[in-house]
Amino acid sequence: MKLQFKVQEFQTYAVDAVVDCFAGQPKHDGISYRIDPGKLEANAPVALPGMADSGLRNAEIALTASQLLENVHAVQKARGLPLAKGLVDSKAAPGAPNLDIEMETGTGKTYVYIKTIMELNQRYGWSKFIVVVPSIAIREGVKKSFDITAEHFQQLYGTKPRSFIYNSSQLHELERFSSDAGVQVMIINIQAFNATGKENRRIYDELDDFQSRRPIDVISANRPIVIIDEPQKIGAAKSLEALSRFNALMVLRYSATHRAEHTKVHRLDALDAYNQKLVKRI
Repeated sequence: MKLQFKVQEFQTYAVDAVVDCFAGQPKHDGISYRIDPGKLEANAPVALPGMADSGLRNAEIALTASQLLENVHAVQKARGLPLAKGLVDSKAAPGAPNLDIEMETGTGKTYVYIKTIMELNQRYGWSKFIVVVPSIAIREGVKKSFDITAEHFQQLYGTKPRSFIYNSSQLHELERFSSDAGVQVMIINIQAFNATGKENRRIYDELDDFQSRRPIDVISANRPIVIIDEPQKIGAAKSLEALSRFNALMVLRYSATHRAEHTKVHRLDALDAYNQKLVKRI
């Protein structure tokens, strides 16, 4: 039996909170760049199977800081939120917008950020995204959410996100992440790039089976939009430093309980959710 999803106003409102912050951003369907081919062995073929010469990275944010802040203020006013004095960055993405989206548990946070991905792509052309989660269990749940909503978003947008779980032994996925013109979403748990084990360090190593390239360099060249699911669980200094290596265009943080606040653009707290009959109790 197929799961049926319907567009709900309160979720669309949360999506708009992020998308409207970038009103006026021109749409670019990816900026072409040459993917680092790495070093090939003397007897290797000129092009490896599945290896593309050019990639399509996210276009830079064209809005000035004052234009962006004006948009943020409009979003905050509409939601009754305190107006930000300025845009707050973080060690996870110095110099980039860091937006907080507060959503009570059980109100469809994962659906909201998947739809936000699709809207950012439709409105502005951004197509490279990374979803960072605090554990393997949550990672698997997020991947399932992408899978079961794929047909729903195909019907809404005429396309669907291609999601994959980062695996240091399946680096061909990074080639496709870089070169494919469609909506690309890499799902990764914090331990995959923040732990000291040999497998987890591979993302920073020059790998023989990746043409002597470092996976992190291939990822960061795409200027991905980073979405952090439950940021309060991965906010340690070491984790933030590791996140900065993704070279994020922006960071979107989704949680019911933000421990460290940045620029809050949406709030659906426990009382709001209860009053809207979205949850049965507080």
